[in-house]
Amino acid sequence: MVDKYLIELILIMLITFVFTAVIIPGIIRIAKHINAIDVPKDNRRVHTKPIPKLGGLAIFGGFLFGYMLFGVHSIQMNSILIGSFIIIITGIIDDINPISAKYKMLGQFCAALSIMFYGNILLDEVTVFGQIIHFGTFAYPITLLFILGCINIINLIDGLDGLSGGITSIFLITMGVIAFIQGRQGTLEITLIFITLGSVLGFLLHNFNPAKIFAGDTGSMFMGFIIAIVSLLGFKGAMFLSFMVPLAVLAIPILDTLFAIFRRMLKKKPIFEADKDHMHHQLLKMNFSQRKTVLIIYVINILFSLAAIFFTVGDARAAIVIYFILLILTIWFILHTGILSQSISDKIKCVEDKILNNKTKKQS
Repeated sequence: MVDKYLIELILIMLITFVFTAVIIPGIIRIAKHINAIDVPKDNRRVHTKPIPKLGGLAIFGGFLFGYMLFGVHSIQMNSILIGSFIIIITGIIDDINPISAKYKMLGQFCAALSIMFYGNILLDEVTVFGQIIHFGTFAYPITLLFILGCINIINLIDGLDGLSGGITSIFLITMGVIAFIQGRQGTLEITLIFITLGSVLGFLLHNFNPAKIFAGDTGSMFMGFIIAIVSLLGFKGAMFLSFMVPLAVLAIPILDTLFAIFRRMLKKKPIFEADKDHMHHQLLKMNFSQRKTVLIIYVINILFSLAAIFFTVGDARAAIVIYFILLILTIWFILHTGILSQSISDKIKCVEDKILNNKTKKQS
């Protein structure tokens, strides 16, 4: 039964993968026709030539195609489709002619409202030490913040070829594995996972370095939106520690966003002011190529995902070991790069150089 269902899910993924991969050349032509092009105008851009940026439209096309073939009609699914359309329209407008953050936030806000009030998809309760805590009216602002947070952390990390699509794919694979472990076959979230996974992988085929097309805000916001929905559907009413699982899988974009906020606060700059000090920028400064930088981030993300899976199956010891290794790597990264403060990094390097010089003098 499970094997047959797994084959069906793999088929769903393959069909949406092929559909998305095939339509992307047409989407590239549309993007060029309507001037939805990312032109590198400042030094924050890593690419050096204009790239079409309507990849999100292809991902959404694959998503819709998958839903038409394999989706099941429901009020919840209707709300997801309505919210998705709002996200896609907002993204397309921004990809053609950039709009201010407040208008993008308005679109995200409206999409979240459709999920909460029409679909009734809410983080309304959580179990802590056997006690069920009902959020009551607070469920609405908590859910709203969660959806907006997921949308924007994927949007913020979308800075290198294949980065946002790869992180989203790792998240969806991890959540798919966890859904199987927990016996949630046949649920809406598992169908959404595999429909979206195929679509994102089909896009990633054209987006991995050197990219022929970018996700644009259309794609990054849509991927973040689906991540939020999958998390809410799969962990609604779950134990508090279990709800931390999707957050652990998203550790890389979450940490990168938090570092950006603290970094800008330390520099006394606006929180939403863009810079070139994100995690991937730091790895590029260490002379890694774009492709190697993305692969390094993939590997770290996979480690977080493995820890989440170990935690889900009850192997807390293995999860703790992985988290401990990742904690050490994070501390090293903070101290040796400008992810938080370049001055701190420079002081650490100074101290290390002095210690190394002293050791060299003693040996000589």
